Amino acid sequence: MALIKRTAAYVPVILVYCLALLVRIVYNVTVARGYIPIYDAGLYNIIGHNIASLHCYCLYPPLPNVSRPPLWPFIMSIIDIFAGSHGFYLRLFYCFLGSGTCVLVYLFAKDLFGGRIALITGVIAAVYTGLFIYDGWLYTESLYDFCLTAFAYSLYRLQKAAPSQAIDSKSSSLTMFQSWRLYMVRGRWIILCGLLLGLISLTRPNGPVLLGLVCVWAVIVTLTKILPRQTVIKDTLIIACIGALIVLPWTYRNYTVTGRLIPVSTGMGEVLKGVYDDAVVSGDPTVRGMWRPPPHSINHDNIKYTPQDDAIDTQTALTWIRTHLNEMPYLLMLHFTNMWIPYDYAHGLPMEEFPDRLSTKIIMKLIPLESIPIFFMAALGLLFTWKRRKSKLLVVYLVMAFIIAQNIAFYSNMRFRAPIEPFLVLLTGGALWWLTSNQPGTLRARLKRNESSEIKQTHPTEPSTLAAGIPGN
Repeated sequence: MALIKRTAAYVPVILVYCLALLVRIVYNVTVARGYIPIYDAGLYNIIGHNIASLHCYCLYPPLPNVSRPPLWPFIMSIIDIFAGSHGFYLRLFYCFLGSGTCVLVYLFAKDLFGGRIALITGVIAAVYTGLFIYDGWLYTESLYDFCLTAFAYSLYRLQKAAPSQAIDSKSSSLTMFQSWRLYMVRGRWIILCGLLLGLISLTRPNGPVLLGLVCVWAVIVTLTKILPRQTVIKDTLIIACIGALIVLPWTYRNYTVTGRLIPVSTGMGEVLKGVYDDAVVSGDPTVRGMWRPPPHSINHDNIKYTPQDDAIDTQTALTWIRTHLNEMPYLLMLHFTNMWIPYDYAHGLPMEEFPDRLSTKIIMKLIPLESIPIFFMAALGLLFTWKRRKSKLLVVYLVMAFIIAQNIAFYSNMRFRAPIEPFLVLLTGGALWWLTSNQPGTLRARLKRNESSEIKQTHPTEPSTLAAGIPGN
């Protein structure tokens, strides 16, 4: 009987995963059929193939490359070795990974809102275009989104696992066992947070900034007394050390190649130079608030682009900011508003490669039909959960704020909204919880409380009134 109950607990997870996997495979064999990786996807693919065939992390063999983070090309090379240089197997890997992201959303929602809401939320995640269109596109979106969602869930579980009380010599063996078990549980989530921090850092060059998020989380949970200060400091240091241990070998490799300290990859200077210039403020309206490098700029993947060029581009962008402070509020506002456009052009996305397919036209219709309600419901979920679930959703709020702030500082579009899509779906589950649950603080609980108050006012039950209505008195 116990075995049946344990097995039944996995049924919703399996249903969510299988539905998500089915949706992603159908998308890949219809919309993305015959997909050719171009632009950034093509560059990652070249590096991955060169790792597998030439044992060289390079775009232009035999020159070593420092313009791209290494995790996704190395994964590509492993798939290349075992399955051959075929893009479908890479996209199939993303199908499995993207389905895992949906499961993480389900697990998050189950912890926060219960099994019924979690299943609905997981189904929404499985069929939501904002989560599966990137699983047929060989950019780093799917990998980054999975790792970030897993990192947020791990940090949430670490916060949830409250530290045990001190064990004195008079404690029972049961208390000691429970405390030891709790230490082991917390240790597991600490290690997982550190590992995921390192993997995120090796996926995108801005990944190490997540350490700042961990520090902000540590300050908040300490000041609000969610966790003891000593415990939080220890956890944060361990997470930082594990993340650093994963990144440092690659940083050392970059130093041996270039003689300069490059934590993950170059390119940040080129991005900043294309974000802060006259074209994106007063040029073509279609690129305002977007990325448009000045004419004759050298791309950071160019063989002639050096770390020195990256530093110069960064300084050029900072100089533009200092000399255009009046335009900065308008530009930053554009960065924020562009983030919420349901769909805009993404280089080499399967829908862009095959715009005339019926499947593409269906997806293009679905994107605004799904995205706009999700945005609205997520906003409601944020509002409704703030009072009752604020401490539990702290990590979600911080991750979303981190991504939004990052997009405001650089630039944003549909692609750069992708990392918060799982959390938008999760907050949608929060709105559904508030609308349908009977728990204290929800809409139904308030309505029932109001009904009870009205009944009491309409039908008073004072003893004197009851006595007056009894015959013989």
